[in-house]
Amino acid sequence: MRRLPEPPLSLIVFVVGVAILGAEIAAARLLAPYFGASTIVWANTIGIVLVALSVGYWYGGRLADRNPTRDGLYRIVLLSGLLLAAVPFVADPFLGVAIDALDSISAGAFVGSLLGVTVLVATPVLVSGAVAPYALRLAVADVAQAGTISGRLYAISTVGSLLGTFSSALLFIPLIGTRRTFIVFGLALVLIAVYGLAKRRLLLAPALLAVLLVLPLGTVKGETEAGARVIHETDTEYQYARVVQDADGTRTLELNEGQAVHSLRRPDSYLSDNVWDEYMIVPFAAQDRPPRRIAILGNAAGTTARAYGHFFPQTQIDGVEIDGELSDIGRRFFDMRAPGLRTHTADARPYLRRTKQRYDAIFVDAYRQPYIPFYLATKEFFELARDRLRPGGVVVVNAGHPEGSEDLEQVLGATLAAVFPTVLRDPSQPVNTLLLGTMGDASAQRLRRNAATLPAELQPLALEAAGRVEPRLPGGRVYTDDVAPVEWLIDSSIVSFAAGEDG
Repeated sequence: MRRLPEPPLSLIVFVVGVAILGAEIAAARLLAPYFGASTIVWANTIGIVLVALSVGYWYGGRLADRNPTRDGLYRIVLLSGLLLAAVPFVADPFLGVAIDALDSISAGAFVGSLLGVTVLVATPVLVSGAVAPYALRLAVADVAQAGTISGRLYAISTVGSLLGTFSSALLFIPLIGTRRTFIVFGLALVLIAVYGLAKRRLLLAPALLAVLLVLPLGTVKGETEAGARVIHETDTEYQYARVVQDADGTRTLELNEGQAVHSLRRPDSYLSDNVWDEYMIVPFAAQDRPPRRIAILGNAAGTTARAYGHFFPQTQIDGVEIDGELSDIGRRFFDMRAPGLRTHTADARPYLRRTKQRYDAIFVDAYRQPYIPFYLATKEFFELARDRLRPGGVVVVNAGHPEGSEDLEQVLGATLAAVFPTVLRDPSQPVNTLLLGTMGDASAQRLRRNAATLPAELQPLALEAAGRVEPRLPGGRVYTDDVAPVEWLIDSSIVSFAAGEDG
């Protein structure tokens, strides 16, 4: 005979609402190390969750009519909790195999994230969706009160979903990580179901989940190139980040899907043999002396800042990075030190709007692979940057793109040219082109002349760059704050590249 009161139906609906939306937020973060965090991934996540909920609502109503009992409801909640808690343990092996298979057929983020969220999240969300109509069937004893009761339960469920969204994004993921977030929501559902069923033998389930919360779960994404190993990984407030060290000691910072390197430190060298070296070179196409003060918008772990501190120790550096944990990673793993370096945890454009500093160079490298934030690619942003420059100052933008694709570069070049009379390009890497905008004069010839004044290690790089630097590509649409479809442009470039239309 039951001694404790049964949990209120409103509490059950509330907790399930928390778990559903909390799991949706966590699902997008779970997929990010493999497929990125673009609007495509979010659209697939939201779409599959809505489809699963719709099916769950329908099926839950049918189940409730067949067996309108409290125990039937508790079993659904119990199954939902166990399925949610299992997600992180299924995710790593499944996504590891899936990403290899999808890469072999050139399937991109759309197909990959659609498959991932369907396999991992659709079933637990479907089962969770069955709870609301089931609870409603049990709550309605008088048809005359059906409207009031259903409105109250769905309102409570929505408030729970709101709490799940914020608790997942602002509390659980930053504090305990993405995978343990799934376990927390699963544990909450299992606890309420076991309490409702009042069967001692079921107490083992929440006990096991509680143990899993304190056990180490290993790396999120363990695969690396031969000889490399993950030496640090974390879920920050904004993204998944990991530090990989190669056999020769080279360290790289990978974010989310890891298809791009966001910072690099080679042992016994301040050069990267990559696009970051060009930031020390390109300004000399417009200036005859090292910049006195620079701003790096998208400082990450400080590759550019570290190099400037070595080769131009008199330069004052404002390293702006929205994700403060990346600055911590830079200091700990990437020797991010420079005599004049000051780091700022801030979004790039608001920082530039608030600062009273004036710069000789502003470097824009604020990517969340493979996208550049749209508000850092508009005419209004470049006007703001122009107003923060000293006379003769330059804005340098890293235009990352699929190999052979010029669409984004053309748009950025045209938008820069709407603000700056002089715009040059330096196609330094197959997937990176630096664009320079200035109110003054700039040319490859000037860079070649200035090469002899640079530190010895930089002189060959400057001469090579002088052979590449040329005027911007023609064409391109000028983007504004009102219309700047950056993600659409990049997504279409990626699809074209995968289909073999580019390169």
